[in-house]
Amino acid sequence: MKIAVQTGGIIERIGCDETYRLVKETGFDGVDVNLDHLFQGHEIRGRIRNTIFDKPEAEMLAACDKWKDSARKYGIDNYQAHAPFPSMLPFDPKDPDYNEYIIHCLERTICCAAYIGCHRLIIHPFFLGAPNRLKPDEEWNVNIESYSKLIDSAKKYDVIICLENMFEGYRGKIYEACCSDFSLACNYIDTLNEIAGERRFAFCLDTGHALLVGKDIYNTMIQLGDRIEAFHVHDNDGNRDQHLAPYMGVLNWNRFVEGLAAIRFDKTMSFETFNVWNVVDNELCPDVMRLIAKTGRMFAERAGKI
Repeated sequence: MKIAVQTGGIIERIGCDETYRLVKETGFDGVDVNLDHLFQGHEIRGRIRNTIFDKPEAEMLAACDKWKDSARKYGIDNYQAHAPFPSMLPFDPKDPDYNEYIIHCLERTICCAAYIGCHRLIIHPFFLGAPNRLKPDEEWNVNIESYSKLIDSAKKYDVIICLENMFEGYRGKIYEACCSDFSLACNYIDTLNEIAGERRFAFCLDTGHALLVGKDIYNTMIQLGDRIEAFHVHDNDGNRDQHLAPYMGVLNWNRFVEGLAAIRFDKTMSFETFNVWNVVDNELCPDVMRLIAKTGRMFAERAGKI
């Protein structure tokens, strides 16, 4: 099993080249690339158009050279990547086709992922939070239709699209959102792969999101099984999406290790622990990254002995 970490949180402080150098130096094999930085959430919510994804392909891909070149320079695997999110917005009669524009941008992101040598792209489910939440059958139909529109691009560029378990907050409470019902998440993946005619969809299990909605991590991993292609491994206090290193929160990491062993996970386990750069002095962050990498190695070793 290999170990990776998210580029987000680091790259904003020290730049791309230094991020990859630090990732290598602190003991990681790969990264989760924040391609969502090409089209950020506040821009999507502002219904911005004329983005990098509307430029000629050569210009669009040139914007990704920093990730591609740094990975090659330091021998780091661009194992997985984040696509822009949110994946959909509430309908606005003033801009009725904006969700189609987001689909266009996601298709172009698939191209970017392949360009940097990344063949697993996490695309958040298509859902609306309170008070605009869709009814279950509507949410199912929207997701099947929307993900299906990405199949041709995923096949063309040999990219696996990973769904992720989500949550939503409303009036101070945390609730399950799309794909946090893991039976339904399995149905999404199996149905989409049947439509694609091949294994083109998989799952990115976010440990912190599962914790927020009260899911036992071992049972969750058993339920998803080999549909798990990627991870967002992080911890929190059970009430806030804090993106902390393991053991800084309340997740039962012994259960997580047991889950790794039970599903015989042998791919890359990626940490989404960017917030440690906000809670620890920057001078100490390289040491914290070494600790996270060592934690990942420990998890892998213990899982191999169960």
